[in-house]
Order: sequence, then C-alpha cells, then structure tokens
Amino acid sequence: MLRYMTAGESHGKGLVIIIDGVPSGLKLDESCINPVLAQRQKGYGRGGRQGIETDAADIISGVRFGLTTGAPVAVMIKNRDFENWKKILSVGAVSGAISEFNVPRPGHADLSGGIKYNHHDFRNVLERASARETAARVVSGACAKAILREIGVDVFGYVINIAGVLTDEDTHLGIDAVKKKISELDGKYGANLRFPGGHEIPVIIRKIKAAVEDGETLGGVVKVITSRLPVGLGDYTQWDKKLDANIARSLMSIQAIKGVEFGLGFNCAGTPGSKVHDAIHYSAKKGFYRSSNNAGGIEGGMSDGEPLIVKAAMKPISTVRKGIDSVNARTKKQVKTIYERSDICAVSAASIVAEGAVAFELANAALAKFGGDTIGEFKLNHSNYMKYVKKF
Repeated sequence: MLRYMTAGESHGKGLVIIIDGVPSGLKLDESCINPVLAQRQKGYGRGGRQGIETDAADIISGVRFGLTTGAPVAVMIKNRDFENWKKILSVGAVSGAISEFNVPRPGHADLSGGIKYNHHDFRNVLERASARETAARVVSGACAKAILREIGVDVFGYVINIAGVLTDEDTHLGIDAVKKKISELDGKYGANLRFPGGHEIPVIIRKIKAAVEDGETLGGVVKVITSRLPVGLGDYTQWDKKLDANIARSLMSIQAIKGVEFGLGFNCAGTPGSKVHDAIHYSAKKGFYRSSNNAGGIEGGMSDGEPLIVKAAMKPISTVRKGIDSVNARTKKQVKTIYERSDICAVSAASIVAEGAVAFELANAALAKFGGDTIGEFKLNHSNYMKYVKKF
C-alpha cells in the first residue's frame, strides 16, 4: 500500500512529507521533484509569496545512489520566508506581546478549526490549513509519476476554465497533443496558465488584471488526463477499493476544491442512457475498446482500459483583499477580514496539485494490482498481466 503524510506550516521552518510503500529500485532524486515544484509556483495571478520562495526538495531518507531502498521516502522543503516569522511561529515561549489573528476569514478553516481546537488566535489554524501545504503533496505526486512511468502510464493536469472563461479545444486531443499545445501557448503568452485555448488566454489575463484592481479572487476548473490505463485498476468488490472514489477523495482533499466529475460527469444526468454509456468493440489488434469515453476511463470503480478523464472545480481563493464581513472572536464585534497576502488566481497551480493527487491514487492502485517489493517485480507482473489481457 502506498500512503503519505505531510507536516509543517505555511510560514514555519518548512514542510515535510513521508511516503511509505515505495518499491525499491525506483529511480528517484531531487531532479524528479524540483521541476514539478517549480511548475506549482507559476501562473498568472500568483501572489508575492512565489517571489520569496523557490521550492526545492531535500530527500532525507529512503533513497541511496539515486534509487529507492524500500524504506519510507522522506522529503523536506524549507520555507525561506521563515526568517520573518521566527518569533510569531516560535516553538518555544517568547517574551513580549504577539499580535493575534482573531478575525476568521469566510471560506477558510479559521472559525471551524478555531472552535474545534479552542484557538481564538486563528494563526494556529490558518498556518496548517493553508494551500502552502500542497507543495509537500506535489512531492508524493512526483514519486507516483515515477512509478507509473515504469509501466508506461503518463498523467497530466491542466486548466480548462478560469473565471467562467472556458475552452473545449482539448476535447478530442490525446495527452501528448494537449501537452504540446499548452507548451506552445504558454511560450507565446508567457502567462503559464496551462490553458489549451489560445483565443481565450487574453480574455483570462484581462479578467485577472481586473480582479487585482477590484481586490477580488478567481476560481476555475482543472482537468487531469492520462494515457491509456491497464484494465482493472481499482475494485468493484468493496466501496473503499473503487478507483474513482479514491481519486475523488484525493482531489476533494486539495484546498479550495469543491466538486469533482469523471468523463461526461454531471452532464450524464440530462442525457439518455444510450448516449451516455460507451459501446464496447473488439478487434484482434486492439482487443476490447470503446469508441467514446463518456465514463472517463472508469466503470464500476475500475479502470476500463481507456484514458482517465477527471475534472475538479476550484472556488475563488478565500483571502480577499477588499475584505468580507466577519466577527472578531475575542470582542464579538462585526468587522471586515484582515488581508495579509494571497494569490489572486491559483488555478494553474491547482492543476499541478491535482495531477499529483490523481497520479498518487493510480500508482497506489497499480501497486495493489501488480504487487512487488521491487520495481523489477512490479514491471514483470504488469507485463504478464498485459499479455493475459490481450489474450482474454
């Protein structure tokens, strides 16, 4: 079983992630992780924090000579901004007064978390609940993608909607074509939006600029697609083994994600069944295949042999510069929220995190299916299974 845990605060010393269950013999070092961490920090509309931090992974256990050992992989990401927060986030007692964060921000974990853990200073909540934590989770995704590459599976996350400006230009494109198009458009506009619609990018840039001027924030929709998956990842026999359920849980755990859909998703509700379900075909060359992929590559909680298609909706960031009505938890007086620092639009960053979240669940399902304590065993078992599938 592949699993991970994270620790750390937004402005603390750093973030730590421990990944357990990684087979031995996997090629893994910081060069597999740092480019993805860099991508998470890009995107038009990101805040000042990205100019302070240059995230870099420091693998502190579980890897030797560039190969995993089978022991838990532990990674540290230092927060460079901690120097400015040493006193506020000191582990030990400090002298002098510390300004409290007493005004909970609507949309954040502040008030519920404060009530739950008896914190009137919401700094104790917001530091851990912050989306800064996703930098650690990107590490688990990078490790998962390294595992999936060993069996020829590719995963890619990108943006299809920002502030209601959407594109469907990716609809009939495979993963390689989508990557190429986004690379070309990001190079052309320099906005790093990971958005495949060239005509819409100038509109999105204008909307983000307007949001900056208005003290607003913007959300959107991210999409994660894969190359063709092996049939049978996941399981129909128990609710907690279903692949789509586990992917949905992982995506919903990402800060600011409010909805998830696979394939045709919510549009299935208004479409006749004969136009929803993907007809099954067979050829000696392809074996069993589908002429459509409305299911998004998953049927009955299992991969059906087609590419995975999953979308996640991200709400606008909750820290709004213009302020929102709230209540001071100490005085109980009505006030406006206090603004420290935040992104205006982080949908492109969310697509990187979503990519990692999906990759992790796929890698976990693949390891459960094919087994093996070493990458060699894992690949051999996968190869034998694919031969079986071809003859079925």
